[in-house]
Parts: sequence; structure tokens; C-alpha cells
Amino acid sequence: MDKISRQTAEHYAWGADCDGWHLVQQPDMSVIHERMQPGTSESRHFHRRIRQFFHVLSGELTLEIEREPHALGAGEGLEIAPGQIHQARNEGAGPVEFLVISNGMSRGDRVEQ
Repeated sequence: MDKISRQTAEHYAWGADCDGWHLVQQPDMSVIHERMQPGTSESRHFHRRIRQFFHVLSGELTLEIEREPHALGAGEGLEIAPGQIHQARNEGAGPVEFLVISNGMSRGDRVEQ
């Protein structure tokens, strides 16, 4: 069994200036380490069957769920149920890093709003 870290994980860039690292990619589980720069956001969306948990490692993440914003700091997290419309935003002055843990692969399960 090999250790995995941000340095060894598969990297991808998304949005204006955001990064993600696939720490776990299995049909029944996904763990992604993400970094968002100040002023960036993902598009508002939901997942048909995937449940997710966002856990902030550093910085502050605004996680909007069903149009209600929640400010999360380091060590805090929120669960997103299937069908809940959500959007992650970095409204802070510095970068935010967080984990997105899903009960499966979210590719193909995402519906843009």
C-alpha cells in the first residue's frame, strides 16, 4: 500500500485559479483535496445520487446550500445530501484548502444550476 499526498496525487486545475488533487478515486468513495484562491467559486449545482462532506483544512470557505451561505473555518465541515443545490466560494482574503469526501465518483452525477 502506497502513501498518498498532494505531491503524489493526480492533480487537476479548475475554474479561474483553483486546484484539486484526487487522493482517493474509487467507485464507492472519492476524496479530493482542493485549493481555491480568493474571489473564486465553483458553479452552483447538485448531485443526483452522491452525498458529499466538505471539511476545511485552512482558510475560510463559504458553502452555500439551497441558497443559504455557511462560513466554515479550519476544522469545520458540512454534509451535502443528494439533490441539494450547493456552491463553494472563497470570499476571504487568502486561499482556502479543504477536503471533499464523496460516497462515489461525482463525475457524471453533477447537474449545473
